[in-house]
Amino acid sequence: MIATVGYAISAIGYAFLLLLLLTVRKSGLAKYLLILATSATCLWSIAPFLFAPLPVEKLLLFDNIKSLFWLLFLASCLRDNFTNIVEVLSRKQTWFILVLPITAIALPYLGMDKESWRFLLQTVIALQVLVLLEVIYRQAGENRWALKPLIIYLAVISVFEFVTFANALMVDQININYIAARGYVYSALIPLLVLAIRRVKNWGVEIYISREIVMHSTLLMVAGVYLFVMAMLGYAVNYFGGQWGAAIQAVLIVLSLSLLVTLFLSLSFRTKIKVFIIKHFFANQFDYRHEWLKLTHCLNTSESDGNVYGTALRGLIQAIDYQTGCLIQSQNGELKVLADIDKPTLNDDEQTVLLQFSAFFTSKNWIIDIEELRTKPYVYEGLKVNHGLLNSVSFQLVTPIYNEEEFWGMAVMQGSDNTSKKLNWELRDYLTAVNAQISNFLFHHQAAQELAENAQFAAFTRMSAFIVHDLKNVAAQIDLILSNAEQHKDNPEFIADTFETLHHTKARMDKMLHQLSEKNASQGGADSLVILSECVTRVVGQRCASYLPTPSVIVRSETPVVLDKDKLSNVIYHLVSNAQQATSDDGKVDVEIELSDDERYMLINIVDTGSGMSEDFIRTRLFKPFDTTKGNAGMGIGAFDAKAYLERIGGQLLVQSRAKQGTIFTLRIPTD
Repeated sequence: MIATVGYAISAIGYAFLLLLLLTVRKSGLAKYLLILATSATCLWSIAPFLFAPLPVEKLLLFDNIKSLFWLLFLASCLRDNFTNIVEVLSRKQTWFILVLPITAIALPYLGMDKESWRFLLQTVIALQVLVLLEVIYRQAGENRWALKPLIIYLAVISVFEFVTFANALMVDQININYIAARGYVYSALIPLLVLAIRRVKNWGVEIYISREIVMHSTLLMVAGVYLFVMAMLGYAVNYFGGQWGAAIQAVLIVLSLSLLVTLFLSLSFRTKIKVFIIKHFFANQFDYRHEWLKLTHCLNTSESDGNVYGTALRGLIQAIDYQTGCLIQSQNGELKVLADIDKPTLNDDEQTVLLQFSAFFTSKNWIIDIEELRTKPYVYEGLKVNHGLLNSVSFQLVTPIYNEEEFWGMAVMQGSDNTSKKLNWELRDYLTAVNAQISNFLFHHQAAQELAENAQFAAFTRMSAFIVHDLKNVAAQIDLILSNAEQHKDNPEFIADTFETLHHTKARMDKMLHQLSEKNASQGGADSLVILSECVTRVVGQRCASYLPTPSVIVRSETPVVLDKDKLSNVIYHLVSNAQQATSDDGKVDVEIELSDDERYMLINIVDTGSGMSEDFIRTRLFKPFDTTKGNAGMGIGAFDAKAYLERIGGQLLVQSRAKQGTIFTLRIPTD
């Protein structure tokens, strides 16, 4: 009776595995050989029922048939590039492997019906399988992990068969206990075979087992182990408990059954087991690599109207293959729809529900499934919502969006009857990851917009600073005219110079007005051929001569250069004026003009004997815009503007200075 139950379980198990293999749509050599080997094993399990009582001759016949097909399968595993059975059978190695089971089948027909010979062949066949397994495992390389369950499955069976028939060979008969145990051994090892089939991808066999079936099977297995442990404890109590043993055993059984029923009725217990099974024994619901690439492509593809909120919403609903949704911002207790896809305007009931959700989202970052909320409101602890309004809601999922842990808004989504998904642990984790990416996309865009606006304000401020700087120069010229007007107003030459200066001042004013209207801080002037000595002499004579110490211009050698005369005049005026302000009235300011030794640059050296500057000041503050040592009298952009202009035309502005010893500014102006 014990043996019959074992073989029945084995027959059912291998029949179920055979059914799974037959439902696989993919074709391939491994699939067909697995079907043959599984069919032979299933037939081997049914044999005791077909030929009850099963004689030794029939038992060995079915053993050899089973071994023949499993050895054929192992022969195909020696190489992974077989495409059909003909290639496998055309190899000499295959027939060398199959000769033993074929010989064992043919022995009775050859007149060698002595059982000891048959037992010997079965022992050798078991050893042969072990040798083949060792060869396959060593040559598997990177596939060892995938093949390991198959190796263990066949190795355990072969060792058991070897022990069974080695013992039979010694006593000239098969031990009935080994026969009774065979069905249970084969049944217990079926999961290893299933695991190997799922792992080895190049076999092309993909079998599917329902999560629900695995969950219930696992629960039954847990229950069986639990009851077995309780039974052993009850047996020990009965054995050592004397007269009280039976009573204690009965109490223990009742308590254990009560506890088991309580656990099975516990939703949280069953949910934890289900999540554990899905996490560790099944492939993911999503192909995360593909989905992440799709989401990244969606976010990188800007819409024609530049609606970043629409792009974010589209990426979110496409991530779970939904069709409709809208992106909503919650601000000061009001809801603002920023984007929608095939979603009509929110009705009053939906707005009320979403406002209640908003209050919940301020404290908990949970994704809400409306259907789950209807049927299991206790899952959303702390959510206060009018359940009577949920029937008017036309969306399924609500995902909150946070900006630096502060609730910002939410996305509501709805799928069709075919695409709607149940909110389980995996979908929650997946949506949380997608939501984080969408949030980064949205708020980086907002930060970029704010940065662009700040840059525009900074550009406007910089432009204003340059305009003010130029206005100060214009005001200085007008002050110079006014200061000399009383003394020289009757001098015709002074009147002529005044009109020339006013004409130049008007031109500069027109230029500044044009800059303001164009909102451009750097309005380029017209380049022309300039004699530097003439330009420098005019700037010093007209704009710097009224201040002490009076600059002197020293020309050693020169060649004409092409540049913007007005811009260069402003640079010279600023640097010479700074030198005058840094030098006492009895000091000295010289402007030296010469051609460089390699004749590639014209050099203008502005040398003063003033207070000088430290190396740290030159390095950190001299050319920093809007940083000035003159208080409200300066803008702090003269040196910066001079350096920027010279670098723009391919030149350089060099500085040599020591505190209390004076300064040399060198303008290197390219001659090409």
